[in-house]
Amino acid sequence: MQNSNEQYLNLLNFVRWVPKDQVDLPGKDTHSQALSKLEAIERTVEVCKMCSLHRTRANTVFGSGSASADWMFIGEAPGVEEDRRGVPFVGRAGQLLDSMIDSIGMNRKNVYVANVLKCRPPENRDPVGTEVGSCEGYLHNQIELIRPKLIISLGRFAAQSLLKTSLSIGKLRGELHSYSTFEIPLVATYHPAYLLRSPLEKRKVWRDLLLAKSVLT
Repeated sequence: MQNSNEQYLNLLNFVRWVPKDQVDLPGKDTHSQALSKLEAIERTVEVCKMCSLHRTRANTVFGSGSASADWMFIGEAPGVEEDRRGVPFVGRAGQLLDSMIDSIGMNRKNVYVANVLKCRPPENRDPVGTEVGSCEGYLHNQIELIRPKLIISLGRFAAQSLLKTSLSIGKLRGELHSYSTFEIPLVATYHPAYLLRSPLEKRKVWRDLLLAKSVLT
């Protein structure tokens, strides 16, 4: 008899994934090929002027981590420190994300971390639709090359952008979703920056991470 998680996945019509080292998918790039292609896309992003954010950025923030990661964490947009250093999730929020990743038995080098936007919006305002549309292709390129087994969206805006919904993060978290563009299981949870302001919510994030881990086990 199937367990409840298995039945739930079947109802959502999720593709059955197997460990990447046990299958050679048709047309799938090797780690080095995927890394090379990601680096080429990153160079394109560095000179991108598809929206007005290029006028105010210090650096583009493409992504970091393993090109063959099973887990992909996606946030909203770079903050001031990310914009200064050109790396996603640094500073206090990045340290907390590292702790979240460590808590499930992994480390930052084994996952891939990116944002919906590759440039920082001025004053950390919410991204607008044209900005999201301009960056969406880059994010799709990243996901297509990495082919993660699971996506963790971090914060309200990332979850709403990926799931194409206006529901609050409070209603989206705690459940299993599907990123329909690639039919990848997705779990929404709070952004590390929010947890710095509301540390009592960390217990909910822990439950979200356990839900995510159950998908792969």
